[in-house]
Order: sequence, then C-alpha cells, then structure tokens
Amino acid sequence: MTANIWPRDRTGCEVSGDHMQAELDKVVAALREFYAQETFLFEHDLGERTLTHRLAVHLERQFAGFDVDCDYDRLGARTLNLPHGTIVSTDDHLGKSIYPDIVVHQRAVPNNLLAIEVRKAANHQPLQHDQQKLRALTDPHLWFAYWIGVILTLEKNKVSRSEVYVAGQFDPKLSLWFSHRLKGAALGTG
Repeated sequence: MTANIWPRDRTGCEVSGDHMQAELDKVVAALREFYAQETFLFEHDLGERTLTHRLAVHLERQFAGFDVDCDYDRLGARTLNLPHGTIVSTDDHLGKSIYPDIVVHQRAVPNNLLAIEVRKAANHQPLQHDQQKLRALTDPHLWFAYWIGVILTLEKNKVSRSEVYVAGQFDPKLSLWFSHRLKGAALGTG
C-alpha cells in the first residue's frame, strides 16, 4: 500500500482526510435520498445513464455552491483528453470516453472536487476502464485534477462495490472508510 498523498486546494494547502470524509458523507446522504426516492428506476431496470442523472439530481442538494454535471468534457477551459494508448478513449462514439459520469465542481473557477463513475451491477464492461479513468482524473500532475474519484456499483437496494481514488491512486484506507459509511447507512455491503 502506498501512503496517502492528499491533493492541494487552490491556495496550495493540503486537503485533509477529514475534509475528504466530509465530502464523501455528502455522497452517502445523496445515495440515501436516491435509493429512497428512485425505486421505479430499479424496478423497471432502467439504464446507467438514467441512474447517473437521477443520482446527480440528489447530489446537487448536498453540494451547495457547486455545479453537478453529467458527462462533463472539460478540465477548466480545456477539452478533457488523455494520452493515446490508454484503454480510456476521448472518442465518446466508442462508449469508452474519459468523461466522468458525474462531476461536482465549480465551472468558472475551475475547482474540481469530485468525479464519480456509476456502474449497474449487471455491467459487463471491465472495471479497469473506470479505475484507470479515475486514476487519471485525480492525478495531481493533471491540470485541475479532481480531488476525489469514486466508483459506485449500484444494485437494486444497495451499493455493492465502492472505491475511492485520491492523487491518482486507489486509496484503500478511504475506500474502507467509505464502504463502512455506506454499510452504516444500510446502503452497502461493507
């Protein structure tokens, strides 16, 4: 395991683990609302894009002062691109775009707080695609990287898998903490 390398805010100060946990608690609260209010989506087996949009609606309520967007294709004023040769493509026509499913950010600043990848439990696409995407999106060497990346695998009544990425790496400690928070909210398998 690697040591935690916390990202820095716009003033250059390191973002603490407590701050990251506070932001992830907002995700848990949004998921609680989402599962309580969006049962129709699961009962009718609607697609990931529908789930993603509705989760984004609930995230907006938790992140005052931030914009919440789906499939956002910018980092600051730049179009979001990754180096060629990765399994993640910037060509959305391939269905493997780098564009995150949901982002929590401030468009004008830019201040990129959170990138979320949503997966249905029945998704048969390789998990590595979403993992590589979040490593890239949280890479501190990337211009205006996201502070936190999260993968959420959604089942009918719970989150069956979650992972947290910070500073371009899977963060096992924060992932375990987040998993326990989901379980404590009766939303995860812990």
